[in-house]
Amino acid sequence: MGRKSTRQEIELSDGDRERLEGIVNNPKSLQKHVWRARIVLALGSGRGLAETMRRTGMSKPTVWRWWDRFLAEGVDGLLRDATRPPGRKPVSEDRVKAVVALAMSPPPEHARHWTLKALAEEMGDMVISTVRNILLRHGLRPHQVKTFKVSRDPRFEIKVRDVVGLYVDPPDHAVVLSVDEKTQIQALGRTQRPLPMKPGHAETRTHDCRRN
Repeated sequence: MGRKSTRQEIELSDGDRERLEGIVNNPKSLQKHVWRARIVLALGSGRGLAETMRRTGMSKPTVWRWWDRFLAEGVDGLLRDATRPPGRKPVSEDRVKAVVALAMSPPPEHARHWTLKALAEEMGDMVISTVRNILLRHGLRPHQVKTFKVSRDPRFEIKVRDVVGLYVDPPDHAVVLSVDEKTQIQALGRTQRPLPMKPGHAETRTHDCRRN
């Protein structure tokens, strides 16, 4: 047989039992409140630790936690989450603006874009998770890049209509060929300067590259 718990047994008053059953039966109750109430109801009905764990599906530490909470604070204690110790101080608005401005500035030399680690290091004592949260709140994603293609050919619109026409109404027995006349020449750069990242919009680059 398992060792009997040394914790004080729970004796439910009629009022406590009515409140607990009301929590369980109320479809609007939060699920965490429901299973906490089930734990106390089981314990208050004379169920032992092992039986309460089996009935509720909760672990021993969880049952103990809400057992002790009920003994200390009653039903109201089951409806309150433990107060967490204070964490890091909130980031000032000036620091937030500094992160946003830095993320939208040119990346470090030899880097294609800003990384969370690089931004955190540049800011000094700021952790990566804080940088990530700031960027997400402002819709900034330095790692994402979109491409676009705008032709300077004055007959571009006419040519597009011709190509689209082939898709819409292709002639019989048509053969379509795509040719790159400089396949062996390395693409060394974009034909136009990239458009910088903005809140809600990723950095945008041209689709085609300049070959030398």
